[in-house]
Amino acid sequence: MSDSQRENIVPAILCGGSGTRLWPLSRKGFPKQFAKLLGNESLFQATARRFSGPGYANPVIVTGAEFRFIVGEQLEAAGVAPGAILIEPTARNTAPAVLAAAVHAALIDPDALILVAPSDHAISDPAAFRAAVAQGVPYARQGKIVTFGIAPLRPETGYGWLELDSPPKGPSEIRRFVEKPDKATAEKMLAAGNYLWNAGIFLFSAKAMLDAAGEHAPGLLPPVTAAVQGAQRDLFFTRLDPEAFAAAEPVSIDYAVMEKARNLVAVPYRGDWNDLGGWDAVAREMGPDADGLSTAGSVTAIDCKDSLLRSDSSDVELVGLGLDNLVVVAMHDAVLVADRSRSQEVGKAVAALKARGAKQAEAFAMDHRPWGWFETLALGDRFQVKRIVVHPGAALSLQSHVHRSEHWIVVSGTAQVTIDDSVRLVTENQSVYIPLGSKHRMANPGKVPTVLIEVQTGAYLGEDDIVRYEDIYARGQGAKG
Repeated sequence: MSDSQRENIVPAILCGGSGTRLWPLSRKGFPKQFAKLLGNESLFQATARRFSGPGYANPVIVTGAEFRFIVGEQLEAAGVAPGAILIEPTARNTAPAVLAAAVHAALIDPDALILVAPSDHAISDPAAFRAAVAQGVPYARQGKIVTFGIAPLRPETGYGWLELDSPPKGPSEIRRFVEKPDKATAEKMLAAGNYLWNAGIFLFSAKAMLDAAGEHAPGLLPPVTAAVQGAQRDLFFTRLDPEAFAAAEPVSIDYAVMEKARNLVAVPYRGDWNDLGGWDAVAREMGPDADGLSTAGSVTAIDCKDSLLRSDSSDVELVGLGLDNLVVVAMHDAVLVADRSRSQEVGKAVAALKARGAKQAEAFAMDHRPWGWFETLALGDRFQVKRIVVHPGAALSLQSHVHRSEHWIVVSGTAQVTIDDSVRLVTENQSVYIPLGSKHRMANPGKVPTVLIEVQTGAYLGEDDIVRYEDIYARGQGAKG
């Protein structure tokens, strides 16, 4: 590989997570990195664009099977072409994910520089952060593992910290990693001046990381290597070998390698950074007014202060009256009201919902699919009404149902509808009936999204009532959508 090619840093973007701390906007089925928390693009899209362009290669994305089509769709919308999308067969924490990216890159060039970045951080000045990355490149070229520490602004207990030998004026060696501290310890570290927040962003050569893993986590590298070497192509994804990957210990990269490595350098970053680890962090990033109030969506706030009020549904008007130090987040199917000082504990609420079987614990009313999305508008005994949106050029599988029939009414756009041996175009304000047991498919042949209302009737309306015959997305029998 030429020297000019080697100058391109390979971003490795970690894209997993269960999404509980920012519930109800973030859920297991659609975690926070894919949501539009701070504007018109998702955190994942912002991360991908932050580390693209001159000096950067196409990114390697490490994600789960359930998110693969969301990743592809959002990358396309952001104008970023992936170098690879590695599919984890099961979540194994960050160490196997990071090592999978390193092994994948090393197969092409062992000296490739890899920048590992979570997909859910907010950085308001991408150019300044890229400048910090550039500071770390010479050290990474020397075989060092570079981490990017954030200049602390407050005695934060929600982050890990990095202890340095002295207050950082530039790249510095790390004395130790500090786990999330209590308030008193955090205050002492902030006052000492020789600490940084641990951002969990790392720069290293593929060889340096694999050597460090071989020394400090010798049991981890063989199964991850086998998972990458035994990977299978699936459409434009690369599926890691399930059996080999399952043998990898579920452990964080900090614990497995970073806390034990002796060749670490910290590059301080003094710009704005936020890992959006809870609603309190989101409120700060949104830019509160003089009263400490942050609002988004259809919100009316009267005599409210030091609070976050957010409505993420156009159908829900959120009104706050005399609120102080609260987080209120309203969606179509769930509402969170919490003391702002306890916003880190939202996971407890999600666990309680899950324990009693509430679907809102993990699933959205809006369900994303590789061809588009749908949401349930009404559900009752023997009937269900959905709104379905199909992307231009996309198609549902050729399928049939054992327990239900369907009526499709096109609201906008055009649907190409297959029913058994018949194929027809159904346009705006037209409808079609799908008898129980008929083989059918819907496709969007146009250049704008197709929007339709689906009315299902029958004895069983579950998403797994599908007999699948053909599918351009290579999903198996009984897979949803």
